[in-house]
Amino acid sequence: MDSVASHSYEVHLEALAQAALQQYIAKSSYSKIFLMVDENTKKYCLPIFEEKIGVQIDQILEIQSGEANKNITTCVKVWDALSKNDGDRKSLLINLGGGVLTDLGGFVASTFQRGIDFINIPTTLLAMVDASIGGKTGVDLGPLKNQIGVINQPKMVLIFPEFLKTLEPRQRTSGYAEMLKHGLIRDAVYWNSLRNTNDYGDAACVQKSISIKNDIVMQDPTEKGVRKILNFGHTLGHAIESYCLESPQRKTLLHGEAIAIGMILEAYLSHELKGLPRLSLEEIKDTFLKHFERVDFDGHDIDSILKLLRYDKKNSHGNINFVLLQAIGEAVIDVKVPDNLLLKAFAYYKE
Repeated sequence: MDSVASHSYEVHLEALAQAALQQYIAKSSYSKIFLMVDENTKKYCLPIFEEKIGVQIDQILEIQSGEANKNITTCVKVWDALSKNDGDRKSLLINLGGGVLTDLGGFVASTFQRGIDFINIPTTLLAMVDASIGGKTGVDLGPLKNQIGVINQPKMVLIFPEFLKTLEPRQRTSGYAEMLKHGLIRDAVYWNSLRNTNDYGDAACVQKSISIKNDIVMQDPTEKGVRKILNFGHTLGHAIESYCLESPQRKTLLHGEAIAIGMILEAYLSHELKGLPRLSLEEIKDTFLKHFERVDFDGHDIDSILKLLRYDKKNSHGNINFVLLQAIGEAVIDVKVPDNLLLKAFAYYKE
């Protein structure tokens, strides 16, 4: 399967990924090679990595899994471990894990001694098609998603679809939400094929989603314009994810689960403000509710979620900016939304 080329790195899949890493390490002169894992990837993915790759690792660093640990406290522990194990500016950090780990690992590498090289090896579907691609690194500030970070590209991203076999179904479905988003914002044909398949972990689908995201990022690496369309569903979705993360009485949602809700809500806003056809709106809602359980929000929940919108990273000059759809496959950026429509969007989701 062909590699996907960005401006400064490539995404290699399957057998090409194995060869690419081995060749890269052989021609490089890193002083130390560190591998970062969490308790899950250490148990389920590290044996596969060691068997397939055959690269000498000097030190394995382990963090705790989960969004609750994607914070500066964890970064300090990793920076400290790098220092204590003689990491220097010629070291390499390989991140083996899901989106939390690749986000945090990329940020740690980008800031340790003003920046060391890193490679992402995503092990979840979400990380393969989204989190590990595009150079966004960072951590959360309390419950607020990705408030601290930098955009810095890895040396390469390596995709091994067999890691998907280690995931529970809920984790695979979470990644499916981001794949559906790629179709909604850029490719109606892909949306139609993907929403009618049960094999969204297929390598060809993974490659297609990577290609869509990569093409958008190459046009706008620092998110000044078109790259914002990748945030469809994320303005409300991130607020929902943050609210559920900080509320003891709420079940914590995986990223894709929260974004799926956000996409239904923002599809409703798209219908009201940008002319997304009613049939398309219903198609979007039906597709997501087929795969993602509906979550009940009462008035207090909705009020708390809407208050979190002011922390969205797309905001400017006090305005909350949404990404909406004119049609399936056609997204527009920087849309202002009246407050009353936000409440109507939640009412529509509840119907």
